[in-house]
Amino acid sequence: MKFKAILFTAALTASSLAFAQSGPPEGKALVGDTYGDQVNSSAESKAITVEKLTKQLKKDNKKVENVSVKGKVTDVCDKKGCWLTIQTEDNSKFFVKMKDYAFFVPTALKGKNVVLEGNAERKVTSVNEQKHYAEDAKKPQSEIDAITQPKEEIRFVANGIKVVN
Repeated sequence: MKFKAILFTAALTASSLAFAQSGPPEGKALVGDTYGDQVNSSAESKAITVEKLTKQLKKDNKKVENVSVKGKVTDVCDKKGCWLTIQTEDNSKFFVKMKDYAFFVPTALKGKNVVLEGNAERKVTSVNEQKHYAEDAKKPQSEIDAITQPKEEIRFVANGIKVVN
């Protein structure tokens, strides 16, 4: 019985270490690399601009499902690679999370053009959530303290992400 307990403890420890992640995944985020679900060529060719997504969200009652969007990555979570931001035409940004927290992206994705597949919506983000993400992004404390109002923004939940030219 004692042997089974030791074996169980060893197996549990090994599996915990296998799934523990101390930071974003390694990788150079080269053109053609994908994260999450495969982004096929038809999705890539149908990808809309961030500007078109914004217009579609205003028209379609604040939510668009199964959409492909092309944009430039401006930031990636330094802690795990669990979120990123995409540059918009008006130099603001929109926030991207990975569906079901099922995959992460390397910080090398910063500055790269990507095609995202997933769902988008306009959502009000609380002050606490904005501050949390600003802390993850290692923003200066003065910038974090300046967050005092909830804001409506585009939120995207990605099923898959592909690096493109």
